[in-house]
Amino acid sequence: MGTQERKLREREAREALFLDTAERMIAENGFMKLQMGPLAAACDYATGTLYQHFQSKEDLLLAMTSREFEVHLDFFRKVERWQGGTPRERMIAIAVAELEFARRHPQHMKLKHYVLTEAVWEQTSEARRTEALACSGPMSEIVNRIVRDAVEAGDLDTRGLSLTATSLGPWSLCEGMTALGQVQGLMEALQIADSERLLFRHLQTLLNGMGWQPLVELSDDGETAALVSRIRKEVFDISRP
Repeated sequence: MGTQERKLREREAREALFLDTAERMIAENGFMKLQMGPLAAACDYATGTLYQHFQSKEDLLLAMTSREFEVHLDFFRKVERWQGGTPRERMIAIAVAELEFARRHPQHMKLKHYVLTEAVWEQTSEARRTEALACSGPMSEIVNRIVRDAVEAGDLDTRGLSLTATSLGPWSLCEGMTALGQVQGLMEALQIADSERLLFRHLQTLLNGMGWQPLVELSDDGETAALVSRIRKEVFDISRP
């Protein structure tokens, strides 16, 4: 192994140590209390060494988010491999994938919502933002292929919008409802007993408004509830409703 390759591996190992340790500290105290000095000390490095890897705390948090995209992507790949649904049903399955990822990895979902706020995103470096967007690209491609399949099947007219622009509506709804659902006590204060059921009602309403066939009768949630249960069983091997 050459000197340059050895130094690169050492740098990668050191960066992984910083990220692993930050993840542990966040799990214990929350990401708002994470500080660069104590993090460096916990890894037995000087704070200056930590800043050689991450220009700011915001950069470090975004790097943590980027690293988790591969796990998040696996949930979307399960939907892509699913052969039992129409394009519209696969779009519903993407929403189920988001919920299941949030349920199994709540800290990472909260972190993703946090770093995508304007206050944090604008403090990150261009290099880290480029990396994050590249990591999330495969997920967008999977959703775009679902939209394309709907168009090719004659189920959807994008009315001149690109595949990405068309998928932005359902994505925004899922992201927003997931973020609100993670705010402790909010849904109870709003007297919303079943936020998940409400999410799928709104999503079906949106898809109907887009003219995405086959249209769904919105007065009865039973059909959608049965579909979500089927998706959980067939795509994610989950037997609960």
